[in-house]
Amino acid sequence: MKLLATVVAMTTALAITGCSSSGAKESDMMASNDTNPMVGGAPMYADKNIIENAVNSKDHTTLVAAVKAAGLVDTLQGEGPFTVFAPTNAAFDKLPDGAVANLLKPENKAALQKVLTCHVVGTNALSGAIMTMVDDDMGAHPVPTLGGCTLMATYKGDKIMLEDENGRISTVTIADVKQSNGVIHVVDTVLLPKQ
Repeated sequence: MKLLATVVAMTTALAITGCSSSGAKESDMMASNDTNPMVGGAPMYADKNIIENAVNSKDHTTLVAAVKAAGLVDTLQGEGPFTVFAPTNAAFDKLPDGAVANLLKPENKAALQKVLTCHVVGTNALSGAIMTMVDDDMGAHPVPTLGGCTLMATYKGDKIMLEDENGRISTVTIADVKQSNGVIHVVDTVLLPKQ
């Protein structure tokens, strides 16, 4: 269980790296507490942990339900640091019909944990640091997650993209949402373990 907690923490940390999208709502980009953008219509407080902030975002109700079903709440409330690439409800809606309901079944808890921890990295990685790593690696930086997945980070302009091991690409739409135990980067596509 300790190993899973560590893996989950690391995966979440990585999963949320990126930059703000020009397509994000202006209200979502307004600062709360002078440093963080709003997410899902809610202020995000740098002195609260990942779970305390995520539960307030109307755009992350599916993610919150999944984290609860996977038994990862305590992990993501832990000390960290974590980088979480947080898929929106719309990102989960892109999955095939019935996929989310199937993952939320108790008998699929291990598979759900694997998917979620492929969005977490065990470090505090702000978008600037990710872009620097991409530059240092000549345009693409491998990001090992707590779930055992390796994401490939790239960027174009001010947008960070993450590619999973299946070739699915997720773009960071809101970056650098600072938390007391790490950082969240909002992403538009669910990243999946190798199939």
